Amino acid sequence: MNAKLSDEQLVAYLDDQLDAEQRQRIDAAISEDPMLGLRLQWLNRSSLPFKEAYSQLNRQAPVDRLQAMLDTLPSPARPPMSRRWFLAAAAGLVAGSVVADRLFLGWQASQQKHNWRGLVADYMSLYVPQTLDHLPSDEAGQSAQLRTLDERLGLNIAPVQLSLPRIELKRAQILEYDGVPIAQITYLDPVHGPLALCITRSNTGSRHFAQERRRGLNIVYWADMEHAWMLIGHNPAAELEGMAKVLRTRLSA
Repeated sequence: MNAKLSDEQLVAYLDDQLDAEQRQRIDAAISEDPMLGLRLQWLNRSSLPFKEAYSQLNRQAPVDRLQAMLDTLPSPARPPMSRRWFLAAAAGLVAGSVVADRLFLGWQASQQKHNWRGLVADYMSLYVPQTLDHLPSDEAGQSAQLRTLDERLGLNIAPVQLSLPRIELKRAQILEYDGVPIAQITYLDPVHGPLALCITRSNTGSRHFAQERRRGLNIVYWADMEHAWMLIGHNPAAELEGMAKVLRTRLSA
């Protein structure tokens, strides 16, 4: 379902420009595909650097000629200035401009390479305790889920290695963004709510613990020679780093 929905359709959904049947179709897709919620969050963010990406194109655009063409259209035919109209217009301009295309694609590649933690934070910001509390917690099911991480990311992990005091292991699953697999191992903390250990492949070398805060969530991240790791949740940063140290020791043994 996700692959059949364009960004223009999702922006129209966010802008409440769809009829009831179309909205129901997208609502159903959201419930079936966890990555669709991430796409919606990404499209709904207002902090993307469109100004920097399109500044050079804006200086080159034939504004007067385009405005004159627009003025010749009958009023009912003029497109509304919604985000959906903006995306369609921007896509047309980018198609005709090598400079703007390279600027935007270069920025996008940089974001995907260096800010995978931002993508995860966008997704985790949608979680509430009710997202996880109904999930079964049997070890056999968790072991089967963890085997899918081994298949995609080469992670040989057993449930016992992931246990944390007070916090219940709930689910392990593979997410994917633009062909890049991301392992997500979720917990439910009775005090602070959803918590996740997330992993993706990395060849940037081993890195010590570092901390940051995104989307109201604390993050502790590190890397070994093959993978980048992050622990994300509403727990205090010091508590989160203590748990990260425990997990790193067990998982590197």
